[in-house]
Amino acid sequence: MKIIIAGDGKVGIALTRQLLHEGHDVTIVDSNPHVLQANMYLDDVMAVQGNAATLEALRQAKVNEAELLIAATSADEINLLCCLTAKKLNPRIHTIARVRNPEYSEQLYVMREELGLSLTINPELSAAREIFHLLQFPSFIRRDGFAKGRVEIVGLRIDEGSRLDGVPLHQLYQIAQVKVLVCAVLREGEVTIPDGSFVLRRGDRIFVTARAVNLAQLIKNLGITKQKIRQVMLVGGGRVSYYLAQRLLDARVSVKIVEQDRARARLLADQLPGASVVWGDGSSQALLASEGLAQTDALVTLTGMDEENIVISMYGHAQGVRKVVTKVNRLEYGHMFMDMGVGSVVSPKELCSALITRYVRAMQNKTGSILALHHIAEGAAEALEFRVDDTVLHRGVPLKDVPVKPGVLISCITRGPDTIIPDGASHYETGDTAIVVTTRQSQFRRMNDIFA
Repeated sequence: MKIIIAGDGKVGIALTRQLLHEGHDVTIVDSNPHVLQANMYLDDVMAVQGNAATLEALRQAKVNEAELLIAATSADEINLLCCLTAKKLNPRIHTIARVRNPEYSEQLYVMREELGLSLTINPELSAAREIFHLLQFPSFIRRDGFAKGRVEIVGLRIDEGSRLDGVPLHQLYQIAQVKVLVCAVLREGEVTIPDGSFVLRRGDRIFVTARAVNLAQLIKNLGITKQKIRQVMLVGGGRVSYYLAQRLLDARVSVKIVEQDRARARLLADQLPGASVVWGDGSSQALLASEGLAQTDALVTLTGMDEENIVISMYGHAQGVRKVVTKVNRLEYGHMFMDMGVGSVVSPKELCSALITRYVRAMQNKTGSILALHHIAEGAAEALEFRVDDTVLHRGVPLKDVPVKPGVLISCITRGPDTIIPDGASHYETGDTAIVVTTRQSQFRRMNDIFA
């Protein structure tokens, strides 16, 4: 597919590399020649220097031949104008705009067709939704949804004293008492797709496929304390904090926001009358202690600096805060410090990139192709959702007899309203969707690619 990416910032770079990895023809447009030159060298892509919202730049990028335009510059207005102009030049093109200003929400909803928009993305709103999702089940370090939310792959850490320490996976049901499947285990930096003889041990991070309705029961049966989050401290008062605080307050959760900029703190206090807003330095241990950090249920670090977020999160963990969520833009930071108290890691850039990538896959959704993809186990494994159609091999064959490639596991099958956590006797049929977990990172584009 020929794709144009307008804006070569953090989101643009992440998208370029992901889409190139999947075999697409990518052209980037940016007004900064130094940025373009650096990324042409790294990614070997076509580049056009210029304002992405102008006719000249889009014509140079051959917008008339493109199937998709992604406008991800730093200015919402340029992104919207870019999509509108592209649609005028090529009425068949799909357009995606990154729009971050909440004041535009109503206009985008009402004027979507007039603006030529196929999809709008708000990274900060996506991050707030993801964090709120994590705070609903604080025991999980990660949650990824499939099958329209009916199935989840959740991440859990096996701590000292866990009921799972020393348990072989074929005995898991005796403890969990609900049908789940451990689809990946991260141990000492290495990821494994386990079989029934695999023995769990303390320090493992396991990724479990389960029906969404069974998550609460799973936590209870594993002996994990399910204390509801009642008080949350947010350090940093940017857009993510605003969106997240709205959701928490609607859920009757007490919210305290620490913001260093006085004008921003005053604005948040006006916009969020139900929240407690503190003007001060969130990296100050004395301030955090005086504001009751040790007594709060959850700490979410949302400043504009990754390093500051990581340090504050580590301090909160050391003070005994039960749930810690850290916002980072450079995901390698989260991976480096995962075992040092940063808790769940959320990246607005990654979420934005993932949403757009799913849209691209939906455009390609023809024979047995991918419906959704999530990176799990610190990016060392992938969970892919496929639609099973008449072209997919081995339909009706028990899974124990299906020849899949090494490092591949079919972890869930959905059939109409039914969700099947499979065993060796299970099978898939035409019309089903199947969730496949793999460590191969090998560009599986159709379900048939997983078979040996």
